[in-house]
Amino acid sequence: MGLFSFLTKKKENKEDLDKGLEKTKTSVFSRISKAIIGKSTVDDEVLDNLEEILITSDVGVETTLKIIDRIQARVARDKYVGTNELNTILKEEIMGLLQENESGDGTTFDIPADKKPYVIMVVGVNGVGKTTTIGKLAYNFKNAGKKVVLGASDTFRAAAVSQLQIWAERVGVPCVQQGQGADPASVAFDTVKSAVAQDADVVIIDTAGRLHNKVNLMRELTKIKTVMQKVVPDAPHEILLVLDASTGQNAIEQAKQFTAATEVNALALTKLDGTAKGGVVIGISDQFKIPVKYIGVGEGIDHLQVFDRKAFVDSLFE
Repeated sequence: MGLFSFLTKKKENKEDLDKGLEKTKTSVFSRISKAIIGKSTVDDEVLDNLEEILITSDVGVETTLKIIDRIQARVARDKYVGTNELNTILKEEIMGLLQENESGDGTTFDIPADKKPYVIMVVGVNGVGKTTTIGKLAYNFKNAGKKVVLGASDTFRAAAVSQLQIWAERVGVPCVQQGQGADPASVAFDTVKSAVAQDADVVIIDTAGRLHNKVNLMRELTKIKTVMQKVVPDAPHEILLVLDASTGQNAIEQAKQFTAATEVNALALTKLDGTAKGGVVIGISDQFKIPVKYIGVGEGIDHLQVFDRKAFVDSLFE
């Protein structure tokens, strides 16, 4: 990608991000502005108002209290902090939390040079945008010059297999599938084997989104991992949990369930454009100590972005 193309894409991404976070900005940060009207210093009343705003914006109680404690420490240290400085301090503390959890460290769809194929196992309940996220990931990796193979290991629902096949055809990448009712681990094994034979760069495996029996889910995901390791010993390199940001606290509950069932090491938050609950990105990253890697800011195929914490926080406070 040339410099001009890169800068153009960066500008487009920023515009998409700003648009995608519009509801959160309008709901949350306009309320913060109102909370400090007529106040010259950051006192207990201002902090109480800020605490309520963050909690009701799905940042989460634990993370909100952590942010408030940090702001109080800075107010005590700096002696005099005006309300006009509150946004700057809040911005810095949110950025610090995201950095601690390595959220938003990437800026491009890239993979480690020593991992080929780079195997991503995607987990998440039905309805969060899992298959769509996989399709958009495939599109972005292909656009970045990577050879991608998809695996339809969500064999519990016929619709899941056909949806992934449709995305594969749309993006122009191969999809390994054995239809509904097939053994998910067998599909994953064939997918990774096929990817190695094709000298592919990235493998993305879809998995079933059932949570009604955590023991069965754990067993199934473990089996998928084990058979993939027969072909690529350190697979999967990434276990990506897809969550619907618009469900707020329900997304946090899903994160609890899936992190208990398998070793999730990356998060994708979808549907940020349809909600005022964008604060959930901050809360989930902090509570589970898992980096947010991708965010969905619109319905378009190029509206899945690599999460960039600086761009995200700048957009929220703009």
